[in-house]
Amino acid sequence: MVKKTTQAKVAFITGASAGIGKAAGIALLNAGWHVVFAARRREVLEQVVSQCDQARALAVVMDVGDRESVKHAFARTQETFGRLDLLFNNAGRGAPAMPFEDLPYETWLEVINTNLNGMFLCAQEAFRRFKNQTPQGGRIINNGSISAQTPRPMSVAYTTTKHGVTGLTKSIALDGRAYNICGCQIDIGNAATEMTQRMSSGALQPDGSTLPEARMDVSHVAQTILHIANLPLDTNMLSTTIMANEMPFVGRG
Repeated sequence: MVKKTTQAKVAFITGASAGIGKAAGIALLNAGWHVVFAARRREVLEQVVSQCDQARALAVVMDVGDRESVKHAFARTQETFGRLDLLFNNAGRGAPAMPFEDLPYETWLEVINTNLNGMFLCAQEAFRRFKNQTPQGGRIINNGSISAQTPRPMSVAYTTTKHGVTGLTKSIALDGRAYNICGCQIDIGNAATEMTQRMSSGALQPDGSTLPEARMDVSHVAQTILHIANLPLDTNMLSTTIMANEMPFVGRG
């Protein structure tokens, strides 16, 4: 049973059952935070939380693209921990690489709903709580991906959503000023997770070739998120990029 508290800082992480979300959640827990691990896969999520301090970790099944599911998850966080200090808006999905003209509209909508609509819904719920709690304020870190800056070939849906995340982040940062709310974005390139494992054997390049790409330990991403999370609310890291140094990003294409 998770104990209520209004003292320790509380973080809410989406897409927390694996990869970057899981690593960030564990890093925050190890630093003394209370952490809500939110994701769609109940069994995997509960397995992650079962390995954590049960007094400070909470598993919440949530679909970021479902407004009622998001409302329920944030309400449960409030009931359990009493406040919220950080949202790491991490959940996202891609689409199979294919020519622009062949992308099914249904796939486009699915990616938009998860990566952009879902991020907005979670940010809005967090913003409301930050604004109305005492002491007022909090921080939202959006996972932009380096595709928020430069696309990969045949990735129009994913790239479009991630460029949209940048606009969302800047709007949060601007509209949140009056309420001690910080909007931040972390653009991550090739962290070593299940999602990027295929890149070790080959990823499609702009010239049509398929080449292996370097990856970095996901723990470095988690520590960067922890650093941003621990900044005082009078300081904001609006945008930061962390990437595998040898990956083809700077000068891509």
